[in-house]
Amino acid sequence: MAGELCLLLLLLFCRSTISTVQPLYEPPSNTLDFGFVPARIYDTSTYYEPGPIGILFRLVHSFLYLVQPNYFPQDLIKKLALQNFGGTAGDFQKPENIVLTLQAVYYELGFLVSATLGLLFILLLPLVGLCFCMCRCCDNCGGEMHQRQKKNAECQRSCFATVLFAASCLISIGVLIAYAANQHLTNQVKGAKNLVNSNFKDLRIFLNDTPGQIDYLVSQYNTTKRRALADLHNVGPLLGNRVQEQLGKDVRPALDAALTMAGAIRETKEALENVSVSVEVLQEGTEKLQGNLTEVRSHLMNTLDDSACTTAQAASICYVISNSLNLLNIDANFSRLPGVSPQLAKVNEVLKTDLSSLVQKGYAAFNNTPDLVLNQTRNILSDIKNVLETIGSNITILTKTLPVQKILADFTLYLSQSEAYVEDYFPVVEQYDFYRWLCCLLLCCMVILILVFYYLGLLCGTCGYDKNATPTTRGCISNTGGNFLMAGVGFSFIFSWVLMLIVVVTFVAGGNVEKLVCEPFEDKTLFKILDTPYLLNRHWKHYLSGIILKNPHINLTFEKVYSDCKENKGIYTSLRLENIFDIYDFLNVSMYAEEISLKIRQININLSNIVLLDDKGKENLLNFSYSGINEIDFAAYLSEINKSVTKVDLLSFANDLEARADQLPKGALENALKGHANKIRMIHIQQVVPLEQAMKYVRARSTLNQSIRLLERTSAELSGKVRNVISAVEKAQLLISYNASSVIVTETKRYMDTIISYFKQYVAWVKESVSTEVATCKPIANMIDTTVEIFLCSYVTDCLNAFWFGLGGCTVFLIPAIICAVKLAKYYRRMDTEDVYDDVETMPMKNLENGNNGYHKENLYGIQNPIMTR
Repeated sequence: MAGELCLLLLLLFCRSTISTVQPLYEPPSNTLDFGFVPARIYDTSTYYEPGPIGILFRLVHSFLYLVQPNYFPQDLIKKLALQNFGGTAGDFQKPENIVLTLQAVYYELGFLVSATLGLLFILLLPLVGLCFCMCRCCDNCGGEMHQRQKKNAECQRSCFATVLFAASCLISIGVLIAYAANQHLTNQVKGAKNLVNSNFKDLRIFLNDTPGQIDYLVSQYNTTKRRALADLHNVGPLLGNRVQEQLGKDVRPALDAALTMAGAIRETKEALENVSVSVEVLQEGTEKLQGNLTEVRSHLMNTLDDSACTTAQAASICYVISNSLNLLNIDANFSRLPGVSPQLAKVNEVLKTDLSSLVQKGYAAFNNTPDLVLNQTRNILSDIKNVLETIGSNITILTKTLPVQKILADFTLYLSQSEAYVEDYFPVVEQYDFYRWLCCLLLCCMVILILVFYYLGLLCGTCGYDKNATPTTRGCISNTGGNFLMAGVGFSFIFSWVLMLIVVVTFVAGGNVEKLVCEPFEDKTLFKILDTPYLLNRHWKHYLSGIILKNPHINLTFEKVYSDCKENKGIYTSLRLENIFDIYDFLNVSMYAEEISLKIRQININLSNIVLLDDKGKENLLNFSYSGINEIDFAAYLSEINKSVTKVDLLSFANDLEARADQLPKGALENALKGHANKIRMIHIQQVVPLEQAMKYVRARSTLNQSIRLLERTSAELSGKVRNVISAVEKAQLLISYNASSVIVTETKRYMDTIISYFKQYVAWVKESVSTEVATCKPIANMIDTTVEIFLCSYVTDCLNAFWFGLGGCTVFLIPAIICAVKLAKYYRRMDTEDVYDDVETMPMKNLENGNNGYHKENLYGIQNPIMTR
């Protein structure tokens, strides 16, 4: 059966996966989503909570620990199992076997001592009871119906009654414990069918869901294939963009620099035009001002040449005024600046060629790289698609060749037969459990019968006892109580050895099962015993691998399989079925990846047709560098721009002139100078102020300043800049035309790795799914837990141990109960004779008529005295 199970699991999983290889390049954006393997939750729960009776079970476990405190003898059991006792004569006399026997006896010492005491109880108590009965028949051992009266009789009676009541209570508790354990086992047996059916249901789910899970794994290859085909269809955007991105690190900066230079040419033209226009506007304003100031200066000179200036009073003043006439002149003379017409003409000639358009053509040609890649890889991509289809076809063909459904049907039939067997024989189990329940109930009833006599004896004896009555005059109720006690004693002798026999047998069986099976199963020590090399088969090192894998040298252990199934791992991983058929080599990705890699390596992309900037564009850039803008006298322009309109403030000059005129004698000279001062004021108001504040002139001055500075920046190392742009373009062109192959190879490899990574992701996902999600063997662990931990240990062993614990307590406490009942019956039963006095010397003379033997005479009390009539 194990071989068939192995073959089933092998065939189920061999169609589901391919070997795993770590991806070389797998961008996060290329992560595939395979979804979740369809799986149903198993219904069986192996958690068992006994309820309130669990307190009793723990108490019994503690008692067993006191009896057997030794640890599980793992090494001893291994040696005993490996030792061949009885194989040859004298095996038991070997020293090593004697040592092992003594070690086993030492481990079982607690059970042996307890069992020995129980056997002594079984043997001695019936013998003691027989002797006791014979002794009483001879009027000894309390059989004589005579009671000596003592001073502490009341105290003794109370003590005996109290001890007997306490013993009866303890026996009652023991009966309740035994009955509760007996009933609990019956209840669990009745409910065990649901647990068994739940396990069968989980096994059926395990068999029914596994094919669907495998089909899901196989179907997810289509997810991989679809993603790979999508990338192949988009080879242009994917591979082309990658190539373009790498080449763009050199190409785009070069084209950007050329485009920037084209913009600089246009800006240069605008700046030259602005310089020309601004200079004309400023020249127009300063030329008119220059003429008026020249005219005023000429008239002043003529006035100062008058004879009135020769007088002593006016000579010095006229001299000072004459020396200041040279200040009546403009300061910023824009007519002296050189023109920029030659440079503007050359730049206009350069602009006849549209450099921006040429650069945009280079951009367009370079941006067309994805289309070039797509057009040049059509044939190769078709071959790769055929390879992908072949992989899927191989999986489908191999899947159809496996007789999975037949094997599944066989195991389903076996499972159905097992369910039918359980269904048929479970009523038999319930019937035998009913017989067991009756037997245990009968044992409890034996003890209850004894308790009934004891309780009735105590009740009747206590209620009917009259302390004023003499032993021979005790009432009927008291006498009945004494008889009940003696009846309880009799039944105690009759039943106690039977009870103890049952206790000893169940104690030895249940205690050893708890210590040697249940406890080591809980901490998995039991599995270590089963995993001992050569234990279950002297020719196999590992029994489980020999049964399932047909190779006993593979380290497959019960503990590992149970732990993996307990964690709900896949059965393929748990049973290490790869040692029979390594399904990770079945669809090894390397043999398909190599073929795909060879196809992708055949991709040969030619980008030599891409032209970034033709010779016309390069010539245009060179002509711009020869335009002569670097020959402009920028210092002269900036100097004139920074100058004021006139050399002196005309208002201040006019006021000073008028003040000096006031120093002259009254006359024509004074009036003439004041007239000139007023004219200078008018020139300032009408011409200087507009030149300084009118928007036309302010804007012209500002535009001239900005344009000159722009031209100055542009002309700085213009030739070097142009040569650098042309060099960068030529370098990028050389890279595209001759050196792009290395970039293409690198990016092609990355593209190939991306395609292959999809298969590697599929492999990794399948491997993870097979290990943790496909055909999870939790039902196997549940079946083991149900059989051992729940049925054997929790249901049977715990209840059995609790039963003998309660019944054994009852039997043990029967001993003090017997003693106390015999003693106490003497105080309750009606005696035939009684003592009058304990001391003869103290008897009064009036009572001597009763005789000197201390007995009452029968004619005094009307009671026949067998002693007196004998």
